[in-house]
Amino acid sequence: MSIENFLPVARRRLCCIEENAALLQAARLLEREHEMLLVCDREGRMAGVLTRSDVVRQIGVCTGASCTAPISHVLTREVITASPEDDLKKAWTVMQDRRLKNIPVIDCDRRPLGVLNARDVLERLWGGIQHEEELLFNYVMNIGYR
Repeated sequence: MSIENFLPVARRRLCCIEENAALLQAARLLEREHEMLLVCDREGRMAGVLTRSDVVRQIGVCTGASCTAPISHVLTREVITASPEDDLKKAWTVMQDRRLKNIPVIDCDRRPLGVLNARDVLERLWGGIQHEEELLFNYVMNIGYR
């Protein structure tokens, strides 16, 4: 299954913020349901990611004006990403190998399309495995193949 077929699920976790936004603004977004923000430049291309851990780490050491510094000082720029053409199983393998909870999905122009979440991906892949097992069982038992 390609990630393109999984995009409706991945879009639910998509939350973008501009790289010149203040750290406190990002903290407010991350306080709710989002675990990761995709940080975009003025043209809407992904410049990096910002996680709850990044914000907590920075706020833990900030004082005064540094708490309102732009998130461009804190974000992670080197990010593992996926494209819609990639295979969902391969993305899952990367997530396991790198111990990643989320991977951004971007298009060829680096515009964000969604966020793959490990739980969502695993649920989809497990559902597919269960369906294949059911088909195999029915085949072996000669059910529905007359």
